[in-house]
Amino acid sequence: MLEDLKQLVCKANKALKEYNLVKWTSGNVSYRDRESNRVIIKPSGVHFDALNPEDMVVVDLDGNVIEGKLKPSVDTASHLYVYRQRDDIHCIVHTHSPFATSFAIRGMDIPSYTTTAANIFKDNVPCSDFAAIGEEEVGKQIVDHIGDSPAVLLRSHGVFTVGKDIEYALKAAVILEETAEYAHYATLHEPDLMPLSKEVIASCNHFYRTSYGQEKQIIKKG
Repeated sequence: MLEDLKQLVCKANKALKEYNLVKWTSGNVSYRDRESNRVIIKPSGVHFDALNPEDMVVVDLDGNVIEGKLKPSVDTASHLYVYRQRDDIHCIVHTHSPFATSFAIRGMDIPSYTTTAANIFKDNVPCSDFAAIGEEEVGKQIVDHIGDSPAVLLRSHGVFTVGKDIEYALKAAVILEETAEYAHYATLHEPDLMPLSKEVIASCNHFYRTSYGQEKQIIKKG
């Protein structure tokens, strides 16, 4: 079932370690299939290097295991809550990347100090309230605080990024850690540093959305 998607989700989970966003077995990627509404997620407590596509667990939106021999991630209930509330979200990435998590520990949003941050996150990356891990409450915090941003910090825990597909959510996680690192060092030397103005942020974000990347070409048959 969903074999091609299992491969993609497995590859995305392995990428978390490759991008230095996770340590040991903590962190995960899930994906919701658009047609079946089934969710594919990393199994709990398995090292990223040891993951194989057949290890991925398939669940329905109520958390019932449809396929898989291993126990799904302890974050499954949180992921599913987000998917039930947000039809536009099809991938969730969870990490404990160090610089971003340092802001989460302090309960601080990350303002947009760079044009790159403005491109991806607009005004800021918000930080939620505290929530116990393993329950739907984490999902509620994500939905309540993330707005139209692709990223949110969970107070005293870590990072969640979301997207319409795996690439978008994974990219947000990578750029978020970069953004947090730059913000950390910049404010270390200048604590009262002002973020970009709303006008500059809006301009950057609009330009990025309308100009960045390659146009998709329509291939005509015949």
